[in-house]
Amino acid sequence: MSLIAPALADALETWLARLRALDGRAENTLTAYRQDVQAFLAFLPGHLGEGSMGPARLADLKLPDMRAWMAHERGAGLGARSLARRLSAVKGFLGWIAERDGLELSAALSVRAPKYQRKLPRPVAQEAARGLIDRVSLQHPEPWVAARDAAVVTLLYGCGLRISEALGLTGADAPLGEVLRITGKGGKERLVPVLPVARAAVEDYRHDCPHELGPTEPLFRGVRGGALGPRAVARVTEAARMQLGLPATCTPHALRHSFATHLLEAGGDLRTIQELLGHASLSTTQAYTAVDTTRLMQVYDSAHPQGRKRA
Repeated sequence: MSLIAPALADALETWLARLRALDGRAENTLTAYRQDVQAFLAFLPGHLGEGSMGPARLADLKLPDMRAWMAHERGAGLGARSLARRLSAVKGFLGWIAERDGLELSAALSVRAPKYQRKLPRPVAQEAARGLIDRVSLQHPEPWVAARDAAVVTLLYGCGLRISEALGLTGADAPLGEVLRITGKGGKERLVPVLPVARAAVEDYRHDCPHELGPTEPLFRGVRGGALGPRAVARVTEAARMQLGLPATCTPHALRHSFATHLLEAGGDLRTIQELLGHASLSTTQAYTAVDTTRLMQVYDSAHPQGRKRA
């Protein structure tokens, strides 16, 4: 990989720092952005036939240069979806540096991302979700471990939590109240209602857990007392779904999809579900709930003033 000019490396870090401070982007996201933009900047000197280049040289980038980089990435085995993500990061950086330095980069920014088929999540049927929770509660011979697994899975389905959010709870969060304050992606906070069945499941686990659940320590523990990891939850879920004959798509994350889809099927408002899930975009929630256009228009017509007039 070619070396990146110090001025461009500094500009990249400044951009990332801005995203961290002003937009609250998560560190994992910023790490991915850094790698994506670095790969792009490292490609340019060899492509343009220069040993090094500064920010001003970016103004000479044309559409064929961007397409050459994209072809290079595809040739290296990068899939269309990953390339689209990488291009988004690169365009974000180029747009920022164009504004900062007064550069004309419209040609480079006009490049379009490759098309790819977005895989929609497959929710678990309501009966299957309940059966999965029941089966998980019987998996482990140690009662407190079985109660722990049931509590985690119940939170995923009953509250729509990401697995990282459920496992990120501490002793200070318990006993769970009627509402749980969750810090999600990008450090954004949201309030999530907690069903009585979820509160009871967590209390059953706490009552049986042999480890001290201090306020600053993880709420969910492994057998040896350390923090419970996502792989352990995935394993117990996999074992339960295989016993029930459920498809391989029945994963811990699928329970979050199911939470949203079942709420919508029960007449829930799409915007409210968006807030409960912590999605930044309503279009993400639409895909997340696997809602089709017909159902979306029904929700729209029932909520929009003009739609209510027609009704």
